[in-house]
Amino acid sequence: MTAERQDIWIDFGLSGLTKWFAGPWVNEATPEEIVTGAADWGDGVYAATLVEDALRLLESPLPTRMIELLWRSAIGLPYDPDGVWLDGRAWLRDIVRISVDRIHRDEPSFSPVSPPPSVDGPLKQEILEEIREVTPGVEAAVGVGGAEVMAALEQLVVEVDPDLGFRFFLRVLKAHLVPVTESQYDRYHALGERLGYHELVVDDGTLQSVPDPD
Repeated sequence: MTAERQDIWIDFGLSGLTKWFAGPWVNEATPEEIVTGAADWGDGVYAATLVEDALRLLESPLPTRMIELLWRSAIGLPYDPDGVWLDGRAWLRDIVRISVDRIHRDEPSFSPVSPPPSVDGPLKQEILEEIREVTPGVEAAVGVGGAEVMAALEQLVVEVDPDLGFRFFLRVLKAHLVPVTESQYDRYHALGERLGYHELVVDDGTLQSVPDPD
């Protein structure tokens, strides 16, 4: 079952999946069970977005170590250069497998293919500018490893997909309670609209907005 992304009223794909790993239930289920629940959300409309994002990262030049760093930061875990919780690309393959199994319940002939070309042009530069503008605040909020997280986000935008990079950027802001000004908040919503997001993808109530400085 497919749906227009603006009809999916929660964050979708891998960025949305990170939120499923930030709740109190995370210690009561295996990672595979959490992915299964996400893939089944909304009668399965979420599953295709998981496949697309995971394949895009799997086929990207991004180092596996960087995929692991982005995942940890987006779910709010502290920087851990020696962490062995997961192998980034093996984890992505598990997500694809589970999500494809869910899609097959409704579309038995479904076969995953390489994702469509990423968005490009002015959007890429605008997203990079937004990331760079809040880099000092994110680095302060994340603490050790913050600079590496921001470098990874930029690389995700430039080398993989600005759309996925923007969604992960928003997740990092939310996971680490990084305040953004009202002007930034409005620009994020404008970017989300251009990318075809439902407004709740940009802010589900957890993005910290503060007044612009005088």
